[in-house]
Amino acid sequence: HGRISMLAVLGQVVTKAGIRLPGDIDLSGTSFESIPTGWSAVEKIPQAGLYQMLAFVGFLELGVMKDSANGAAPGDFPGDFRNGALDFGWDTFSAEEQAQKR
Repeated sequence: HGRISMLAVLGQVVTKAGIRLPGDIDLSGTSFESIPTGWSAVEKIPQAGLYQMLAFVGFLELGVMKDSANGAAPGDFPGDFRNGALDFGWDTFSAEEQAQKR
């Protein structure tokens, strides 16, 4: 939840600063610039776009972000998403350091 919150704050800051994607959000010509910031944006995003975002997040949660994703062995603890591609040296920490960082 922390990473999601950080992305949400970053998105709010960027859009409040006036930085928007070029072009349209849908085929009917709704521009990205016409979408407001914050919760008021939810009612302005086309319904099909909301479903698309929900489906993408669901795909990530169910298919990609698993403890044993991409054939890797299950993690040592819940939330252990190491899959051999990205490792910040977790295995080099002592047991006490690992317990503190969990």
